[in-house]
Amino acid sequence: MEQNNEDVEQLNYNEERADEMSEEEIEIIEDDGNEGGDGDGGAGPFEKKQRKKKSSIWDEMTEVVLDNGTVKVKCNHCKELFTKSTTGATSQHKRHLTSCLQRKMAIGEQSKQKQQVLSFTEGGSDGITSITNFSYDHAKVRELASHMILAHEYPFSMMEHVVFNKFMKAVSPFYKKINRQTVKEDCMSTYTIEKRKLKSLLKGPGRISITTDLWKSGQKIQYMVVTGHFIDSDWVLQKRVLNFCNVPPPHTGVIIADALSKCFIDWGIENKVSSMTVDNASYNDVCIRRLREDFSLRKRLSIGGKIFHVRCCAHILNLLVQDGLGQLGGVIDVVREGIKYLNNSESRLIEFAKIKKQLQLPSRKLILDCPTRWNSTYLMLASGLEFKDVFPRYADIDPGFHYVPTDFEWMKVEEVCKFLGIFHEITDMISGSEYPTSNIFLVELYRIKELLNEKALDPFEHIRAMAGSMSAKFDKYWGESNVLLSLGAILDPRYKMFLINHVFPVIYGEDAAPRFMAEIRDILYELFNEYVDCHVVSHSEQQRQVVKKRQNEGSTSSSKKQKMTAPTVLTGKEKFHMHVSEIDRAPPEKSDLDVYLEESRYACDAKANLDVLGWWKGERLRFPILSRMAADILSVPVTTVASESTFSAGGRVIDD
Repeated sequence: MEQNNEDVEQLNYNEERADEMSEEEIEIIEDDGNEGGDGDGGAGPFEKKQRKKKSSIWDEMTEVVLDNGTVKVKCNHCKELFTKSTTGATSQHKRHLTSCLQRKMAIGEQSKQKQQVLSFTEGGSDGITSITNFSYDHAKVRELASHMILAHEYPFSMMEHVVFNKFMKAVSPFYKKINRQTVKEDCMSTYTIEKRKLKSLLKGPGRISITTDLWKSGQKIQYMVVTGHFIDSDWVLQKRVLNFCNVPPPHTGVIIADALSKCFIDWGIENKVSSMTVDNASYNDVCIRRLREDFSLRKRLSIGGKIFHVRCCAHILNLLVQDGLGQLGGVIDVVREGIKYLNNSESRLIEFAKIKKQLQLPSRKLILDCPTRWNSTYLMLASGLEFKDVFPRYADIDPGFHYVPTDFEWMKVEEVCKFLGIFHEITDMISGSEYPTSNIFLVELYRIKELLNEKALDPFEHIRAMAGSMSAKFDKYWGESNVLLSLGAILDPRYKMFLINHVFPVIYGEDAAPRFMAEIRDILYELFNEYVDCHVVSHSEQQRQVVKKRQNEGSTSSSKKQKMTAPTVLTGKEKFHMHVSEIDRAPPEKSDLDVYLEESRYACDAKANLDVLGWWKGERLRFPILSRMAADILSVPVTTVASESTFSAGGRVIDD
């Protein structure tokens, strides 16, 4: 770049004199003895001869005529347009050439001197582009290569592919080949660096909720995935995979508990785990009981571990759905086989579509389900229900079609679809991972119980049997007060205690509801008091550290000035701060929780999606202790599975 600047300065110096004169003045000085000739401009004998441009800027600029007839001057390097002076002055054009970046780069290439390359970095929302000297950094290339391998799951051998290395050489001649062993070591280094970053992030304030599940691979090897959920300092819900390890059989609760304990110690979160969300497998009950005993010895469980064990709500809903589908008998098989028969031939689908058109039915397609995914079975039955009038008409023209459910069977399908439609929406809603879920399930849970109570009085026996079977499963898992779902709903500003008072009589009955409501209120205040105690302890510790730091600074300053040791003198500002801190530690007349519950709920439209974490972030200064408690409760997920696998009755399988 220094060579570039020297070349530019030399050219500017040669043109310095010309800057002081216009084109008209320069052209007067030039020899015009060839006026009678044809001239360079090619003008005819009857045309006015164009003056020859003598300024050096025309070697690098061009006159252009726009569509509207305006004459402009365009820089050949950066293509920028300038106004052409009526007097022929070119000073502004010379000033532009002096600072034109593209011209400097072109001059540098022509100098054929070894130089650095300019690197352009696009800015963010401000649109600012930064320019820096480019230098090839092989360490950075290796780091990004490891990120590419890990993010896209490429094999290590990709870095040795011939065509890939040719491509990289074409991108940069400085590129050096990376072998598979090097990229393998780089991937391990990247993992170590990212693990160190995550450990630092996990040391932040707040508790951590854990979800765990077992996977199996095609090699019949069992794996356990451990995921941590927490809310960071910016009030954003975070989800991080902490471990994905091989767990050899037998998969007993003790073995899984030991594997989880090692994982917690490795990440340094053994004292920050607040809850465990697991499915309803029997070994998980043993595992949770073992972990609860270990944590209780260290007195690290809130409210005696009443919210430590969280049963996966998606699995419980799945059990209820399977009981509902079981009441349909063979009608599911009839619909499934009929759709298979139609899909096996294009001509059959065409005839089926003709009948749909005659009946003026919507032009939707039949859906064939996957037996292990209950939502696909629901969608298959719902689509078949829309075409129930088409099935018998098609059977009239195709003697081989024997899959026509009776009217009574279609009625059973319709009733079950009403149930499954609600379950489908609720399951999809609580399976999200980008937003809190512990606060949104209770308001839907009572709707399920309300429907079951209605169907228990249905005039049809099979509907009553279905409702009875599902109610028994419902009472098995939710017959007792679910503490976490209730606390999450109370800490949602849209619901508070208003929702508890409304839904508990529906879920638990009018007689038992008051007892459960009083129990939840006692647990709520017990948990809040624990957070108050922790806040006081941490606040006192901070004050001791401030005083100690002040004393150390005072002693250091005294030693530098070689003065005798004297008592530390506090400033008026520091004394006032200590006085305010004493007031803050004193119990107020009304706690954060009392003020929060006495205020009216946050009113919004029923279909509006309130950012609950954003609301608490805005109120964290008004409710400093309660907001911290809300963050820990809202970070607890109510399901262990992602949305795409929520509806599956099969296990978690790693593909090839």
